[in-house]
Amino acid sequence: MNILVVDVGGTHIKVLATGHATRRQLPSSPTLTAAQMVKAVKALTADWTYDRVTIGFPGPVQHGRIVAEPTHLGGGWLRCDFERGFGAPVKLINDAAMQAFGSYRRGSMLFLGLGTGLGSALIVDDVIVPLELAHLPYKKNGTYEDYVGLRGLERCGKRKWRRNVFDVVARLKVALQAEDLVLGGGNVKLLDRLPEGARRGNNTNAFKGGYRLWTRPPLATS
Repeated sequence: MNILVVDVGGTHIKVLATGHATRRQLPSSPTLTAAQMVKAVKALTADWTYDRVTIGFPGPVQHGRIVAEPTHLGGGWLRCDFERGFGAPVKLINDAAMQAFGSYRRGSMLFLGLGTGLGSALIVDDVIVPLELAHLPYKKNGTYEDYVGLRGLERCGKRKWRRNVFDVVARLKVALQAEDLVLGGGNVKLLDRLPEGARRGNNTNAFKGGYRLWTRPPLATS
């Protein structure tokens, strides 16, 4: 089984396939449609062979189906026939849940992805529960994402952003009572230290999670 994993983000689309050691990427944008993504990824991987595809999508996915258009991309995602586009069976999963699954060890684990927005997922005994914590109210009529996502980093600066990250992480860890806490996403590298009890994720775990969906499926994904 040769698996192509596509990690769709607000800044880049990253891809990796079975038998290859180095990922490839291309720029994303707020106007990127689903059809454009498929076309671009097929061109980028034209010399790779694969017969299964996993797509990590930056938005809500329920029972393997996209349920809302993404916040940071263009349109057409709800109606896109990805299997027809790639010519192979496709599994869709929330991008944070995909990286969480690749980071998972045992027991209960909360994953928070610090990137364009705030990705989140909870895994309990091999059951993946994608979360949408980013849009919950936080302070000054803003959301968690407004303060720890890219907008918050650009508006507040690195020092205040780090303080907000520590505060948000502490609140969510207490609320969800996870035994393990993983911080991932592209902006985790900006943290010079981690909150107590947290471990640093790695973006390569997104690909590991995409492979695992086919080779070691979770007990359930809500």
